[in-house]
Amino acid sequence: MSKLVQLNSWHADWNNLKVVVYGLGVSGFSAADTLHELGAEVLVIADKADENLIDVLDVLGVKHQIGKDEQEALELLREFNPELVIVSPGIRPENEILTAASSLGSEIWTDIDLAWRLRDKNGLASQWICITGTNGKTTVTQLVEAMLHAGGIRAAACGNIGIPILDVIRDPAAFEVLVVELSSFQLHYLGHIEPLVSAVLNIADDHLDWHGSIDAYSQAKAKVYNNSSICCLYNAGDSLTEKLVARSSGTENAQAVGFTVNTPAPNEIGWVENLLVDRAFIEDPAVAEELATLEDLEKISVIGPHLMANVAAAAAISRAVGIQSAEIKAALKSFTLDSHRIELVLDQDGIRWVDDSKATNPHATAAALATFESVIWIVGGLLKGVDISPLVKKYAGRVKAAIIIGADRTPVVQAFDDHAPQIPKFEITCSAELVMQEVIEIAKSHAQPGDVVLLAPAAASMDQFLDYADRGNAFAKAIEQRVSKHNG
Repeated sequence: MSKLVQLNSWHADWNNLKVVVYGLGVSGFSAADTLHELGAEVLVIADKADENLIDVLDVLGVKHQIGKDEQEALELLREFNPELVIVSPGIRPENEILTAASSLGSEIWTDIDLAWRLRDKNGLASQWICITGTNGKTTVTQLVEAMLHAGGIRAAACGNIGIPILDVIRDPAAFEVLVVELSSFQLHYLGHIEPLVSAVLNIADDHLDWHGSIDAYSQAKAKVYNNSSICCLYNAGDSLTEKLVARSSGTENAQAVGFTVNTPAPNEIGWVENLLVDRAFIEDPAVAEELATLEDLEKISVIGPHLMANVAAAAAISRAVGIQSAEIKAALKSFTLDSHRIELVLDQDGIRWVDDSKATNPHATAAALATFESVIWIVGGLLKGVDISPLVKKYAGRVKAAIIIGADRTPVVQAFDDHAPQIPKFEITCSAELVMQEVIEIAKSHAQPGDVVLLAPAAASMDQFLDYADRGNAFAKAIEQRVSKHNG
């Protein structure tokens, strides 16, 4: 029997367990630090790493090999012969290090798997709520955290968001509930966990270059439902998510609940005109209970179907664990979104300038395009193997002009040529440092009162920017410099 079978608690004997941590981002460092604290023998292997993190490993006395070529790394792995490998979730499963580790008999976990086993560090094991989806998962995770706080529950949002989950596990605050955002990469590797509530918010083409197909991507997302004890939440407007619930295992006692932007059926939470109502967690589903109103969302963001769906999903998750309507309403009234999520940068002369740089795939961008009637659309970047044509075809009627940026411009231009040749398009070919200045000048010359200048690229950002936040910040800075009356 593998020694790992016995390691299901912080208080188990982790001493001298041989572990390779593969990848040294924030989650990889957190895993190495945690395992060192537990007494395991740790070797960190990474292609690159922040110098500050390497310095801390040196202080801790954790062995590491950074920047070695693949053959040297393979030799180190075989020599060390680990019982366990903790992999950073962005690393592809066919990677040679992982293949070699499996051939040595090593188990492959992520920090999520490790955190599940260690969740009892501060006494009673924390309960987990797990949330995934192509789009909206960060917002829903944060909303649920806020609603639980309003209900007096010590909760923390973590996972594929903010603070690494192992740092949350080790926090002396001893959180009762972890609201865990999970990416498709994390779910691909995920082993056995038992959430109270799980949710797949939506499924659309994304990361197909990594997963290989939409079926493989969907199967990874579906793993979030397995072993849920109270509720499996699906999107009533996305039939695939409901089918994934039906295929889940270990969920016989969990209630399957839908969320919707429309009038909810029994066993759903949704919207009746401007009212959010519950027909799932009440004694008589014929009598809906009001949870909130559209007015309660006014401080959050530009209100559109996507935000309404996210609020309905978060409310459903919160109701599943006993949060009351007054607490949901209170949380919504004080909640604010993170930057770069349909964020209004400037409203001047009847023109709105909106930063949705977080829209790194077509599904996320569709949510933004559906919110506005007349759009000057800033689109493009790294497409990650996704076809943008259906998006262009569906929303062409809302697009007044397209400003195309990024490395993968050719397929974007082709999509407009094929499906919306009548829309003026402007291809930005200047250096990365000047992209947003040129974008803003073109947008200024074409925007009229009633228009929305929308940065919703439907693509990743790392071709021209550090990340989506850097892209959004560059957009806002260029607006400040070239549009705002308050800046000359």
